[in-house]
Amino acid sequence: MRAPRFLTTAGITILALGLTSCAGASPAEDAAAESTGSDGELTLYAGRDEALIAPLIEKFTDDTGIEVIARYGSSSELNALLLEEGDNTPAQVFLSQDAGALGSLSNAGLVAKIPEQLAELIPAGFTSEDDSWIGITGRARVIAYDGEKLSEEEVPDAVDDLIAPEWNGRVGFAPGNASMQSFVTAYRVLEGEEAADAWVQGISENSPVLTESNGATLDLVNSGQLDIGLINHYYWFEDAAEVGADGMRAQLKFLPGDAGGMVNVTGAAILSSAAEDPDALEFLEYLVSEAGQRYFVENTFEYPLLPGVDAPEGLPKLESLVNADLDLSNLASLEQTQELLAKYGLL
Repeated sequence: MRAPRFLTTAGITILALGLTSCAGASPAEDAAAESTGSDGELTLYAGRDEALIAPLIEKFTDDTGIEVIARYGSSSELNALLLEEGDNTPAQVFLSQDAGALGSLSNAGLVAKIPEQLAELIPAGFTSEDDSWIGITGRARVIAYDGEKLSEEEVPDAVDDLIAPEWNGRVGFAPGNASMQSFVTAYRVLEGEEAADAWVQGISENSPVLTESNGATLDLVNSGQLDIGLINHYYWFEDAAEVGADGMRAQLKFLPGDAGGMVNVTGAAILSSAAEDPDALEFLEYLVSEAGQRYFVENTFEYPLLPGVDAPEGLPKLESLVNADLDLSNLASLEQTQELLAKYGLL
């Protein structure tokens, strides 16, 4: 059963997961923990849905004995909070929905360098160049379209075509979503500021249907209320796993090479205040372990980034979608993208 979708963010909730703890450890284990600086507890800021991450945290705690206190919110909200808290943040690890929020924290000098032996597990192009954060999973931006109204050939191959008059009132997206904002950032990086400004102005003047989330956008397409939606690929696969591919009115079109078909990543960083914290490092190691990668493959249909772990069935090869001109480390200018969207009334 698919996890419920939350169309609004009603504040940031805190979930303290009191699972397996280090209580009852032997004197030798206590001494080892003290020598390494481990206190058996970790504070995580999680920019992904609680329904998805909480079971993964439970598995991590069961396997390691490290208790996790998780604070949930959107990646953009938590990014803003971390910038405000600075070095006084209680967070030790930030798990982000996209690379842009991680790059923003790196630019602000708020994250610690990830050990080289861990950073090298993930191929270049899907993680930071300076080891300030590590890629966890890959997610492709796609066009979801109403398969009862449109054929694949009738759907544009590039997002530039969506500002044409024929698509007036027929395109929807979630402008507040971190992945949508990362796409606009990628457009700015690949096509330049002037072209990005023209596209955002064009799409805003084409009467777009604005939603609160990727999932809500897909629901409108799948119910025949919207012709085209800009989403991440895995939302469709999650629904198809529940109802069957034949039960999906919405269909997907991947856009290899186009800014609108960029491959972004979820990723994680250790905050500067936790630079020497072994529990924080162990959590990142768990996320890119085979067990952690399989969890995301099986539960979210995202691309694994650890070599040797198979992607979900039915997805194009990740390499076929990657834009060689886009460096994910250049998606850090999140604030400028938000200002651009706000300029034309999309935020």
